Amino acid sequence: MENSFNEELRLEKARKKVKEIKGFYKHLTAYIIINIVFFIIEAVNLKEGESFFQWGTFITSVSWGVGLFFHWYGVFKPGIIIGKGWEERKIKELMERENNNKKQWE
Repeated sequence: MENSFNEELRLEKARKKVKEIKGFYKHLTAYIIINIVFFIIEAVNLKEGESFFQWGTFITSVSWGVGLFFHWYGVFKPGIIIGKGWEERKIKELMERENNNKKQWE
């Protein structure tokens, strides 16, 4: 019974991870496509003598890129503060606490 529960828990965790990875790749795709469109629009609308390489051209890409970096880090790297294995330890802790509460009232 417990083995079946562990398998179900692992399956659910794997599904969640795949969903997070898929979300990141959608975010990355949108970032690339929209920035290409912005750069094309900026290049087409340049006035004579105006440089393409100015801060206003890249502000969206840079700020959105920072957000994209944190999204990537959250999906593919373990948390610095929480650390590796934190999620499993927390799940076990909460399950033990619930079991103790049930036993207390039996």
